[in-house]
Amino acid sequence: MFFAMNNTIYPQRKIVSFCRRDGRMTHTRKERLKTLWPHYGLALEEEGCLNWQTIFGREAMHTLEIGFGDGQSLLQTASSQPNRDFIGIDVYKSGAAALLSAIHAQYVSNIRLFCDDAVAVLTKKIPDRSLDTVQIFFPDPWPKKKHHKRRLIQPAFVDLVAQKLTPNGILHLATDWEDYAMHMMTVMSEASLFRNTAGTGTFCERPESRPYTKYENRGLGLGHQTWDLIFSNTL
Repeated sequence: MFFAMNNTIYPQRKIVSFCRRDGRMTHTRKERLKTLWPHYGLALEEEGCLNWQTIFGREAMHTLEIGFGDGQSLLQTASSQPNRDFIGIDVYKSGAAALLSAIHAQYVSNIRLFCDDAVAVLTKKIPDRSLDTVQIFFPDPWPKKKHHKRRLIQPAFVDLVAQKLTPNGILHLATDWEDYAMHMMTVMSEASLFRNTAGTGTFCERPESRPYTKYENRGLGLGHQTWDLIFSNTL
């Protein structure tokens, strides 16, 4: 679809769940991104879906984290589960650079990163039925009602995730924004391809295996509550 402006035709802009606001990166982070990305980074532009065996050199279970932020919770999880492989997706290069530095310093070998739109990565790069877990912790809640259409957790996106999960694979969501938590519960409860592991309409207890994120700790300091949803794929 297209729209016209000043007699010029432009493609209609796709609604996305993020705004690019990287700002300035330090020289050190720029260098880290440049030197370490070839070792740990993945390219959306390359043809075909990922080959897990080629990327990690082994067969293992696969977890995808969308929106890893500064990457500390993803790093902690991957370090504690060396027999599982992890893919992280985030659009912000500053956070990716920070995580790359930590991966390299701590010799963590089971993480690879995309710095791209999660929908594009899922659509173009992730093989169907290949993910055991997808985790999305504290996505942008887009609190203003006029921006709710930008929220990542929407029916079409949930159906896409179901297509990429193995049978009985897990979609784990967490938020500290009550309105978004209720929105998530509504969308997931209406998704025929998922089953609520905690029971219909019920939020689950925060799993001990989920590390606290920097964003979550800041919210808890302000008195925010958190909500976790864990749904199993029935496809």
